[in-house]
Amino acid sequence: MTVEMHDNDVAGVDLDVLDEVQRRVLWLAVRIVDAANRDRETGDGVKVGGHQASSASLVTAMTALWFAYLRAEDRVSVKPHASPVFHAIKYLLGDLDRSYLTTLRARGGLQSYPSRTKDPDDVDFSTGSVGLGAAAPLFAAAVRRYVDAHWGAPERRPGEEPSRRQPRFVALLGDAELDEGNVWEAIADPATQGLGNVMWLVDFNRQSLDRVVPGVRIAQWRGQFEAAGWHVVEVKYGRRLREAPAAVRGWIDLMSNEQYQALFGLTGPKLREMFLDGAPAEVGDAVAGLPDDELSVLVKDLGGHDLVAMLEAYAQCDAVTDRPSVVFAYTVKGYGLPIAGNPRNHSALLTAEQIAALRESMGLTGDWDRFDPATPAGILCNRRREALRRPPAAPSLDVTVPTATGVRTSRPVSTQDSFGKILVELSRDERLAPYLVTTAPDVATSTNLAGFINRMGVFSPAEQRAWSADPLLKWTEGPKGQHIELGISEMNLFLLLGQLGLSGELHGRPLLPVGTVYDPFVCRGLDAFIYGVYSGSRFVVAGTPSGVTLAPEGGAHQSSVTASIGLELPNVTYIEPAYATALDWLLCDALGRIATGPGETPTAVPAENGAYYFRLTTRPVDQAPFEEARARMGDAVLRRQVLAGAYLLRESEVDGPPVYLAGTGAVLPETLAAAHELEEEGIAANVVDVTSPDRLYSAWRRTLRQGVRTATTPSQAGALRAAFPGRAPVVTVHDAASHAMAWLGSALGVPAVPLGVDEFGQSGSIPELYELHDLLPGSIVNAALAALSLT
Repeated sequence: MTVEMHDNDVAGVDLDVLDEVQRRVLWLAVRIVDAANRDRETGDGVKVGGHQASSASLVTAMTALWFAYLRAEDRVSVKPHASPVFHAIKYLLGDLDRSYLTTLRARGGLQSYPSRTKDPDDVDFSTGSVGLGAAAPLFAAAVRRYVDAHWGAPERRPGEEPSRRQPRFVALLGDAELDEGNVWEAIADPATQGLGNVMWLVDFNRQSLDRVVPGVRIAQWRGQFEAAGWHVVEVKYGRRLREAPAAVRGWIDLMSNEQYQALFGLTGPKLREMFLDGAPAEVGDAVAGLPDDELSVLVKDLGGHDLVAMLEAYAQCDAVTDRPSVVFAYTVKGYGLPIAGNPRNHSALLTAEQIAALRESMGLTGDWDRFDPATPAGILCNRRREALRRPPAAPSLDVTVPTATGVRTSRPVSTQDSFGKILVELSRDERLAPYLVTTAPDVATSTNLAGFINRMGVFSPAEQRAWSADPLLKWTEGPKGQHIELGISEMNLFLLLGQLGLSGELHGRPLLPVGTVYDPFVCRGLDAFIYGVYSGSRFVVAGTPSGVTLAPEGGAHQSSVTASIGLELPNVTYIEPAYATALDWLLCDALGRIATGPGETPTAVPAENGAYYFRLTTRPVDQAPFEEARARMGDAVLRRQVLAGAYLLRESEVDGPPVYLAGTGAVLPETLAAAHELEEEGIAANVVDVTSPDRLYSAWRRTLRQGVRTATTPSQAGALRAAFPGRAPVVTVHDAASHAMAWLGSALGVPAVPLGVDEFGQSGSIPELYELHDLLPGSIVNAALAALSLT
């Protein structure tokens, strides 16, 4: 039997061959997990795990996708617990070496959940944190729409409809993932509306980790998707149930999830008894002539396990091109396995006897055999491998980001204000400007993106009429705009930034993404922030305004822990400059590294293959101290030290006991004032501006790690030697949690007194709140005296 699929590279699908393939996929997925748990000695006594049941429920849907539907340009996010199915498919396609099949969850092997950066095969979207993998393809499609609007859509093949060469973005997700709030934030955002090349496939198996989910929620979910403008498809019944008497389907519709799931653990008369428990008389009459074994097959015939039903659903989604689609595929967790439908099958593993029986039922003699290339199944695998072959990714830009824009000022200025001006200056570079794209969750003007927006416009798939003439902000919307405005959702901000930062790998068009967010709300988007950088995305995000320096706004809008997040989050470089020129150098350097792409770059610090987090403030700061350091050191030396993470802002000339005052960001004026007071008391107070606590810590950590690994005495990092040339106690001053720089004493091997914000703030003036948190010059002086007393 064959089924014709509209606009599919595989003109005719032989369902018998496709069924043979899906049976092999099921076996390989189950055996991959089995080998990890029974064949491999871990030595630690900890269960490896691997989700055989959760994998089995998506075998049909995924087989239909990879072997009969997808094109090379399409991108798919795979449900975390279905990763063994994904790897089994990649193996049959010849894209994964056999040696990896026994390495699930082993060091250097197949990851627990699909990972762009750590798996050996080609993963489009990392998954693992529920809900984020589902939303990622939605934002990837939004990025693709942006890219096509600016550089042109891909050419159509002869005879194709205009929309059909658009890459399709598919998400496979478990039904429990729809409990995640970020899913609904994503589908409701204006930036994701009208994406007709998006398809979500919900594995509707009605089980969560611990239980059968009571009640049927699909009506509620359908309503929510439709209210957001989505096209909804339900694939509830397979061919047998669709052809069965209506009374049978009607009864299954009325049954509770718990009763229906219980059928999968039964056979023979017991199954019939359970099925008919509470059923109307006409249901019993309809199945009276069916043998028990046929009744068992019939009542378990759900659409998510029917190849034709799934292919038809995909075709329905392709036919709707003006909005995203969601497919609810009714499945059974553990389908095809002896643990099917068991309420506790989430982490259950098949026994050795069950594995042997499954192998025998498949007619296999070897565990890891691919199909013979000369057989119909082997021919299909080879054809699909060629159809899905992709060109190499393009992660770097052939443009040069200047080392600085030259933004300078003779008056006090905030880093937030300077940030906006630097972006405007970068947008004047005709070669660089097309690749700049900014985004914000409804805070563009209050985070100083107005100048960039005035020059570059706001992105909209279609030209929009402007109804107001604001002289300060020209909100011109159209396909060539370069700012993407989001609703008030920090989660969506980081999801979009993550996909913008992967535009080169996913769409062949690298971008220079810059996002802004109120700094305290970095925490609200943290899960998506982590997801983006774990996936290897590269972007700039500015958290502004930050700290208790945003004094009148009170504790709800003041941040204290975000510096620690920036310091501790892998693949993120956290930067907090105090002066405009330092910010200019640092921001241009960050964008230059993103443009260059992953790998080594000839700058002051090692390669940083991730995102850049700038913590900025609205407090105007006098620029004279920086200019004095600039005159003393020269641009070349000063820039190198600014990029490395710290420099000696003011060197004391007093002949007295020395102390270092290491300040970061907005508190530099108080730190400098304290130094003057200490000098009046005969103490040589040297002021160090720590422009990036992260880079400074990383430099120290690298030397320690090298010493540990080579059993040698660690050397002092060059960045620390340059900024702290002598040995003296240190006071750290920071508008953030004091522990974010408390490590500096250990790095220098001297006593340290850390000052910072370790309580929730409140409303007030800057001096009032700095007094509350011991950040005024008098407190810094006392901290310095305390540090000296510890020597």
